[in-house]
Amino acid sequence: MSSASLRPGSLVLYKIHPAIVSSVGEKIEIQLDGGKSKRVRDKDVTLLHPGPLASLGALRTGEAAIDEAWELLEGETVALSELAELLYGEYSPATAWGAWGVLQDGLYFEGGAAAIRRRSEAAVRQERETRESRQRAQQEWEEFLERVDRAELMDEDRKRLAEVERVALGDSQQSRILTAHDLPVSPESAHKFLIRCGYWGPHENPWPRRAGARLGPLEIAAPDLPDEPRRDLTHLQAWAIDDAGNQDPDDAISIDGDRLWVHVADVAALVRPDGHIDQAARERSANLYLPERIHTMLPEALTDRLGLGLAERSPALSFGFCLDDGELTDIEIVPSWVCVQRATYDEVDWRMHEQPFAAINEMTSAYRARRLARGAARIDLPETSVRVVGDEVVIRPLPKLASRDMVTDAMLMAGEAAARFAQANGIVIPFAMQPSPEEVRQPQGMAEMYAYRRLFKPSRATLEPEPHFGLGLDLYARATSPLRRYADLVVHQQLRAFTTGRALLSADQVLERTAALDATSATIRRAERFSNQHWKMVYLSRNPGWQGEAVVVALEERKAVVIVPELALETRIRLSPDYSLDQTLELAVREVDIPAQAAYFRVLALAS
Repeated sequence: MSSASLRPGSLVLYKIHPAIVSSVGEKIEIQLDGGKSKRVRDKDVTLLHPGPLASLGALRTGEAAIDEAWELLEGETVALSELAELLYGEYSPATAWGAWGVLQDGLYFEGGAAAIRRRSEAAVRQERETRESRQRAQQEWEEFLERVDRAELMDEDRKRLAEVERVALGDSQQSRILTAHDLPVSPESAHKFLIRCGYWGPHENPWPRRAGARLGPLEIAAPDLPDEPRRDLTHLQAWAIDDAGNQDPDDAISIDGDRLWVHVADVAALVRPDGHIDQAARERSANLYLPERIHTMLPEALTDRLGLGLAERSPALSFGFCLDDGELTDIEIVPSWVCVQRATYDEVDWRMHEQPFAAINEMTSAYRARRLARGAARIDLPETSVRVVGDEVVIRPLPKLASRDMVTDAMLMAGEAAARFAQANGIVIPFAMQPSPEEVRQPQGMAEMYAYRRLFKPSRATLEPEPHFGLGLDLYARATSPLRRYADLVVHQQLRAFTTGRALLSADQVLERTAALDATSATIRRAERFSNQHWKMVYLSRNPGWQGEAVVVALEERKAVVIVPELALETRIRLSPDYSLDQTLELAVREVDIPAQAAYFRVLALAS
């Protein structure tokens, strides 16, 4: 547009707003609604009416004769001035602005200010239907939001809320619903919203799905046990010792003179490399132990068939060895038959002075002394069992029992035996190693143990035997939980292939099977850790009067890190100059935020 056609008082369009020309020069000065002035170039404005227009407040019109104008314009092209006359009977600043609005509405007319055409009857009809549909959708949307706010959901509402659930599970970063409520589009915000509107129950545990864990049973038929030679060890008194309620007993202990036997469920007898079960187990990598239920790596029918002590006689892969000055000797690994009795740690702890437990404990204690002498760290931070029984959250501290230490070291002996047997016979297996921290010590007290644990580097799998610092072993392989961990199953498949004369997996094949285990195992650990924390928060929310002891394990700039032994819960409280490491405090819960996994406490007293 030439600035020569503009003059003070002209009505122009600036972007989408009306404006009055104040002056014309090298640049054009315009006045916008609200009295704000702006200098613009002539190409930035569109002339709607030459004026004069004294005030934008005068841009008011009566009802437009839209239908009549639309009919009259069939086959014609007109300027904005002509459209204004057809709509309102005159061309004025007010009717020019009104005609521009009708044009921009886009239902009846199309084009620009200089060339306006009527839209076809079919186009108008289609546009009307589209607008009516949008209007209905908007009305439905507003009604949906009202029901959500009232927590009165209909079936179709739950389908819509799936978008918020995807955010809560970490699968999406977009939600029209959360945005409409001016809420952050974050997993925590979505979690709280889903509870508030009734889509989720107040204690919904999203953490396994958010972590990406594989859930649900594995529906694959378990094959029959092959008919093959096995050493008969049923004359030995074998014990599977676990926590109460354990449903997958995969190891047992027996002693025969000076020889200790660790019997492990013979999973590799039924799960051959690259079979359907093997591939499914590889994807899952391990059992997922949640307080509310267990999601198994293997079909439950296979666990029922191979679990030690679940039948009168059980197939096992048995690890036998002697101990000489804390060192394993005379190692053998054989497929076997065993008769296993089941017991809990608590039951056995009362019988540690009886045989065979006294003899077993003598061997495992000597082995433990050797590990500790080689730098193995004994870190005894509080542990708990968290279970959901019906609608009740049961948290039980795990006591430091001699029976648990005995079983732990027996399993470590079997793992070392597997590693040494594989090394001696050139069998490729995934060894477990852990680098040494920069500082090696034997921590005393909970605070030192907490700090020392944080120095530990993660363990990892390697095809070459390397020391495992945390265990105090020169070489080690995880081999006692093939029902629960895929790495253990790979070890068993290799050992069993060697002992039965079958072809072994190559180094590349073993590496292929174990390469992804670190990532999937991390997923499992994350799901379990956050799920345990979730149910601890639920427990505290249901017990608003909870009080208990906590121990100060670290002092930060403004916070003290404390551990609540009763709950094995790590939390932070406001730092006080009275706090010192290993100081015991009396705490009371004051607030719990389940979606944020946060519990807030007040200090009642400092223990003497």
